[in-house]
Parts: sequence; C-alpha cells; structure tokens
Amino acid sequence: MKIYCVSDNVDTRTGLRLAGIDGVVCHTNDEIKEALNHILTDKEIGVLLITERLAGMFPETIKELRTGRSLPLVVEIPDRHGSGRSKEFITDYVREAIGVKL
Repeated sequence: MKIYCVSDNVDTRTGLRLAGIDGVVCHTNDEIKEALNHILTDKEIGVLLITERLAGMFPETIKELRTGRSLPLVVEIPDRHGSGRSKEFITDYVREAIGVKL
C-alpha cells in the first residue's frame, strides 16, 4: 500500500519526497482533478495526504472520498505556513463528536 501526496507548494512535496512519499504539486483546478482521478484509479494508493488549503478548495470531493470509499484514507496536513485550524481544534472536535466540554 502506497502513500501519495497532493500539495499546493513545492516545499511540502519535497519534504515528503525525501521521506519516500511520492506526490504531485497542483496549482489549478484541472491539475487537482487530474491528480484525484489518478489516485482513484491507482488501487495501490492507500493513504492520500492533501494540504489543508487544497482540501478546503474541494470540500465536497474530499467528503465523498472519506465517506463513499474505504480507500484511500484521506489525511489533511498543514503546509509550510502552518495549520489553518484554530488552537482549540482538538477540544472543539471532541466537543462536537461526543458532546462533552473539556
């Protein structure tokens, strides 16, 4: 099973490539759609790493990948500028998931 990265910047792609993870850099909607089509047709790709910025551009597609298919596992990662999530992301996630305020 392979891990594949779809990034919006070269630095993230290069860092993951040094770790042995193949991937592609996308800047346009057509490039992103082409990359996602490649991922869906390659049965060996089991984990998709996608930068938060790109995932935010295609929320419906990412949601469909997460809920409609068992593979690939979709993981949003921060890019070189850091995470776009709030500092209370984990607390908010737990509160939303189980209804308990920490």
